[in-house]
Amino acid sequence: MTGCMSGLTQDSNFTLSEGLQQLKSEHPPLLERLAHLLVLSGKVEEGMQMEENFSKLREMVVEFLAELEPHSEREEGVLFEMMAAYIGREMGPIAVMEYEHDQAKRFIGAFLHNTKDGVAGLTAEQMVENAQLIKNANYTLVSHFSKEESILFPMAENMLSEEEKQELAQRIKLIK
Repeated sequence: MTGCMSGLTQDSNFTLSEGLQQLKSEHPPLLERLAHLLVLSGKVEEGMQMEENFSKLREMVVEFLAELEPHSEREEGVLFEMMAAYIGREMGPIAVMEYEHDQAKRFIGAFLHNTKDGVAGLTAEQMVENAQLIKNANYTLVSHFSKEESILFPMAENMLSEEEKQELAQRIKLIK
């Protein structure tokens, strides 16, 4: 492999193996949910029907997390592990990807913890602060998915053997 990693994203004929393509194809529905969360967070910040929008936001965050968790497990438990065998995990792309996963999960976890009783007892200011946690998770994950698609997945495609790519596809199918 020669040149810089950014050159990988410029090849329009670049195709991903089955497992990597599956991981990539899981991003658009997650990004769509994130966009809805961002809109609701903005409405809460603007004071628009705060209690109603905040309740809806919490409900949608729970649904989003249910979709995000298996996707994260496919990446962390399978892809990142396979790549770490080649490039390590203490520094570099895997360290960054794991940090961003953890960061997004911390934002979402804090939101869910702070709102475990729903809107009850929350001030308008607290609702805004918690909506901002979801905005932060959004920004983290949108950037994260982009890095995976433009850097990490092409890197894995070039790094993993054909047998490893088949193993990746088989193993991620087992995670529901």
